Formats: sequence, C-alpha cells, structure tokens
Amino acid sequence: MAAVGGSGGGGGGASGSNTTGAAVSSSSSPAATTTPAAAASSSSSASAGPGASAAASSSSAAAAPQPPPASQGGPPGQASAAAVVVQQPSGSSSEAATGGGGGGGSGSASSSSSSSSSGGGGNNNSSGHPHHPPANNSNAPGSSSSSSSSGGAAGGAGAASSPSPSPSSASSESWYVALLGLAEHFRTSSPPKVRLCVHCLQAVLPRKPPARVEARTHLQLGSVLYHHTRNGEQARGHLEKAWLISQHIPQFEDVKFEAASLLSELYCQENSVDTAKPLLRKAIQISQQTPYWHCRLLFQLAQLHTLEKDLVSACDLLGVGAEYARVVGSEYTRALFLLSKGMLLLMERKLQEVHPLLTLCGQIVENWQGNPIQKESLRVFFLVLQVTHYLDAGQVKSVKPCLKQLQQCIQTISTLHDDEILPSNPADLFHWLPKEHMCVLVYLVTVMHSMQAGYLEKAQKYTDKALMQLEKLKMLDCSPILSSFQVILLEHIIMCRLVTGHKATALQEISQVCQLCQQSPRLFSNHAAQLHTLLGLYCISVNCMDNAEAQFTTALRLTTHQELWAFIVTNLASVYIREGNRHQELYSLLERINPDHNFPVSSHCLRAAAFYIRGLFSFFQGRYNEAKRFLRETLKMSNAEDLNRLTACSLVLLGHIFYVLGNHRESNNMVVPAMQLASKIPDMSVQLWSSALLRDLNKACGNAMDAHEAAQMHQNFSQQLLQDHIEACSLPEHNLITWTDGPPPVQFQAQNGPTTSLASLL
Repeated sequence: MAAVGGSGGGGGGASGSNTTGAAVSSSSSPAATTTPAAAASSSSSASAGPGASAAASSSSAAAAPQPPPASQGGPPGQASAAAVVVQQPSGSSSEAATGGGGGGGSGSASSSSSSSSSGGGGNNNSSGHPHHPPANNSNAPGSSSSSSSSGGAAGGAGAASSPSPSPSSASSESWYVALLGLAEHFRTSSPPKVRLCVHCLQAVLPRKPPARVEARTHLQLGSVLYHHTRNGEQARGHLEKAWLISQHIPQFEDVKFEAASLLSELYCQENSVDTAKPLLRKAIQISQQTPYWHCRLLFQLAQLHTLEKDLVSACDLLGVGAEYARVVGSEYTRALFLLSKGMLLLMERKLQEVHPLLTLCGQIVENWQGNPIQKESLRVFFLVLQVTHYLDAGQVKSVKPCLKQLQQCIQTISTLHDDEILPSNPADLFHWLPKEHMCVLVYLVTVMHSMQAGYLEKAQKYTDKALMQLEKLKMLDCSPILSSFQVILLEHIIMCRLVTGHKATALQEISQVCQLCQQSPRLFSNHAAQLHTLLGLYCISVNCMDNAEAQFTTALRLTTHQELWAFIVTNLASVYIREGNRHQELYSLLERINPDHNFPVSSHCLRAAAFYIRGLFSFFQGRYNEAKRFLRETLKMSNAEDLNRLTACSLVLLGHIFYVLGNHRESNNMVVPAMQLASKIPDMSVQLWSSALLRDLNKACGNAMDAHEAAQMHQNFSQQLLQDHIEACSLPEHNLITWTDGPPPVQFQAQNGPTTSLASLL
C-alpha cells in the first residue's frame, strides 16, 4: 500500500520546528556576533512536519492491487520554521531564534586590528562580512601606535577591539600595550595558547589600572574564557565585574553593552534565563542613546523569548525595535525587525496580522536605497517568508511566482561584491544571513516545494546540492543554523526515498538525523516529533503497523504544532484502515480531521489528504459512491494546486473502484494517467498498484499482450520493493522502530534478517 502524500505544508522542516519557523539572523561587528532575528523551528525552527514536506510519505510495501494508506506532506509551518532557521550568536548553543546577538563580537571599531582578531577569535563568525559598531573615540588609546598594537588583544577577548585610554605616563602605557600585544600573540598562535593569553591579561589587573582599562580587561578575560575554555564560573565573574564597573563610566558604551550582551548569553547557557532577562532589560533601558546597541540588545532579548516559546513577548520587543529604528531613521533595520516579527506571527498562525505586516515590509524593502547586498538580503528574507507562508497553506501552484523571484534574487546576490564601506547610520550595522547561508536556505525552500508538488527527482537534486554546500560551510563555520538546515534537508530527502522505494537508504538517513540530534539537545527537542513521524512512515513502508502506531502516538505526544499534528493523525488513520479492526479509534480520528466541517488547519493539501483518507476508508467499507465523492473532491483540490502525489493516488483508487464495479473503460481512464503521473514523480507504490490494475483490466478486456506487459511491469516493481524491504529490515538501524522514549539510541544491534511479513509485497 502506498502512503499518500499530499504535500503537507511546506513550511517547515521537520527542521524545525514545529518550527520550523524561520529564523533571522542579523550580524554585526567583526566578532562574529550574529544577531538572529526571529526564530523558528519547532522551537524553533528553523523546522516542521516531517519536514514539512510534501509529498508524503512512505511508499509502503504493498500488495497490489490494494489502495494506499494516506500520508500527507509534512506540515507547513514547520518547515517554515524550518525554512528559515536562525543563526545564533557566537558561543550560543541555541538553534534558532530571534536575533540579537550576543557575544563574541567586538563592540568597537576604533582599532585597526583585522576582523579575524576580534570576536572571540572570530572562529564562529557566520555572518560573512559583519559591520562594526561606530567607533567610540573616547575609548581609543592615548596614541595611534597603542591603538594598532593593542587592538588585537581586545578583539581576542571578543570585546571591543581597542583598549581604553591608556595610563597617563608613557611608561605605564608601554607595559599595558606590551601585555596586550603578548596576549594577542598567544591568542592567535596555532594552536591558540589560551592559558598564556589569560596570564597576560590577568597581569594588567594587579597594577591597579584606571577604571576604563580595568573594565575592558575584565571584559577581555571574560570573553576569552567564555569562548575558549569551559571555565564558565571565572568567565562569569570577569564579565559581571566589567558590567558593574562600566556602568559608572561615562561614554563607555562599547564595553558596557558588550559585557551585558555576553554575560546574558552566558547566563542562558547556564540555564539562568531568569537572571539574563533583567540584565538585558536594564541594558536596553540605558542604551536608548546608542542606536546600534539598543537594536542589538532588543534582538537578543527577543531571541531569548523566542527560544522559550514566548512568541508574544518576542513579537512585542520586535515591534518596539521597529518603531525605534523608524525614529532613528533606519528603514533597513526597521525592515529587519518587522520581517522577524512577521516570521513569528506566521509561527503563531496569526494570519490576519501577518498579511498587512508583510505588505508594509514589501513597500519598505522596495523603497529603501542603500547597500545592494543589504537590500537584496532583505528581499530574500521577505520572499522566504512569502514562500513558506504559501507552502504552509499547501498552495504549491500559487507559490511559483514568489519562488521564481526568490531564486532570481539569490542569483543576483551571488554576483554582488561585498561592500566594505560602513553605513553612516549606526542602527544599520546589521546583516541578516551570510550569502552562503542564504543560498542553502533557497535550496531548502526549493526542496520543500518540489516535495509538496511531487517532483521528487528535482527535490533529490537540490537536496544533494544543498548538503554538499553545507558540508563545505561546516568545515569553516560551526553555526547551529547549519545543523538545523542539514536536519531539515535530511527529513525531506528521507520522505523522498520512502516514496521512490529506497527504504534502506531512508533508514540510514534517519539514523544520521538521530546522530545530529545527539550532538545538540536543542536540535533534538525541536525535531523529536518529526523524527518519530519519519520512523512511523518507514514502519508503514515495511508493513510494521504496530510499530507505526507507536511512533505516531509518540510524535503526537511530543508536538504542539497544528499542521504536524494533522499530518500525523492522517497517517495514523491510514494505519488503522489497513489493520481493519480498529474502527472505534478510526472513527474518532476521522472526526477530528473532518474536511467538511471545522478542519483544524488552513493547509490546502492537508485538507485534500483528509478527503483522500475518507475516500480510502469508504472504499474498504464497500461504500463506493461515497468513496467517489471524497476522491473527486481530492482530485479537485490537488489539481488546483498541482499536488501530483495526491492526484496519482486518487486516480488509481478511483480506477480500482470502477474496476470493482465492472466499469472497465472508466477504470482504464483513471489508471493510465495515474501510472503516467506515478512514473513522472516517481512513486514506486502507485506504480506497483497501477500495474496490477492494468494487468487485470487488460485480462478482462482480452488484451493479452497488454496484460502480459503490465504483468511484467508489476513483477519488476514487486522485485525491487521486495529486495529493498529485505535490505532495510536487515540493517541494524531497523531496531530504531522500537524506540519511543527519551533521546535516540546511540548503538543498534544487528538483525539476522527481516522480521516483518512480506506477504503484501508478493
């Protein structure tokens, strides 16, 4: 039986978030400070249904000529979430969220040190060419020579690159500059000599330097310890001192707010969120005269609320940021705030608020005249939200113009050269995502669209390109957003494999997702429901119905995302239909996803799949006229939005009904286009089912040659599915089907052979 897939919403990846929300990241300062704006993912996410994928699901090993169980494309919004996942500030373990950055970044541009020496080593810089905040001349060293020689050490700490005013005498300035120079030398050694770097910075404090030097040195020590060691307690102590001292020093914003940003990030890493929030609120309150820091801290606090799934508070903060940016004359950053808010509203399904906000964003983006790369990145952000919104709604055909614009936009960006000229408005010193990350994101939403539409070869092609690009990026960049993208892409390609009859490969890729989630508790939290959903689809494909039920039940327990919930319920209903003896549970499920009355989600394709499931159940009950009504409704909806898998499944089931009723001509009119469409997708289960019907139809009509040809096709499809079934069930990863609680298992016991029935394949 084939699992249907109607393309569920695209939004989110399973990456994310029920999430799959999308995330925005704005980066600033050479220090690899990314200030993601708005997150998504199940949490996040960055991430959604089984990837919000489209097509659905598993081609199951099925006996021809039986109808397929329904499986629908992943929930939308998740991928959306998925779709856009966010970049985190350097040093942050969170996966996706609203921006603001936190640490790592150098706060001041006053020194001439290179960006590689700023921001905690700069090794986590995922922001391409981030801008620096405006230079604070009052913090510059006493002489130009001290500026150039000392800037690196400050950057090494991740704080502002330049030291504060040097001690008054020339001799005292010399020892300070010498210690900073040594610290930077040790930090930039290969490998870095962090202990010696820390010793040099510590040597500054016993000499009782001026308050500015003392505060900056504490910030540098705290940043080095935070980014390069596991000594969180010492890092926290130095950052707290830097924050305390700097509050009493006038015109010392770079150190003051960098300390607050980095310290709040460290508190979050230590699960002291309740300590981080008031710190950020105070910093926001006193930073209103410093546009760059005020915006960055608003992004950061909004991100923190997003990670806690308090999207209402996050949206409020982003609204405050948008109004502040308007007042200080930064239409660019206003657009970033509004787009981030729009993403969160999409995650909350507040569509009545989303539409006017996106309309306003579109006007701001088109009217803003500034750096071409920044303008195009705003346009990409805007179009990504539009595309994922359409995919969440299951409108695969309607999204095509926006998707084409998005693909053209990313091509334009790839031809532009980065402009090193800093914006004149300090509030404009933010980036959304690096160009390379945007390219992967556009691949991702293209894959989501292809899966929903049933263009599975195209989905595989772009998934391969995106994964190759991700592997290259991950060699140089450990940003959590890359892992989110990777998981969402794998979730989509897994569904692809199940539909095309490559279950063994799909199972190994499910295991790969498990391994990625083992490396990040937040990633697992955001994708656990999608992971169990994928295992449920795999269980259907190898005829392990009890395990499929257990996996779907687990996924339902773990998700709060409406589209993913509807997707899971639809597939669980297909399991009960196949088992044949679960009528009470089945009626209960069907009532909850009744497409005629109060359907729980707005997704076009999920509603179409619900009609299909109704038609399938009526077919098994022998209520053929009722089944035809439901299936014609599915065809009407799937044809309207080019949902090719649902169209193929509906045609072949209608053909089966007409065959049973003895109307061979009408049956042939349904089955032939079903076979053609299934071959184009390609959908192995629908091809198996269609070839069996064509064989029997031609036999009944006396067409011996055509019947023999169809029988040969059926035999070939059966053998391919049988071999793949045996290979998949023999893999040690097959034991994952019994995992329903806790984190994914680390090791698997090898199987001696398949333990499931092969009868449905023969």
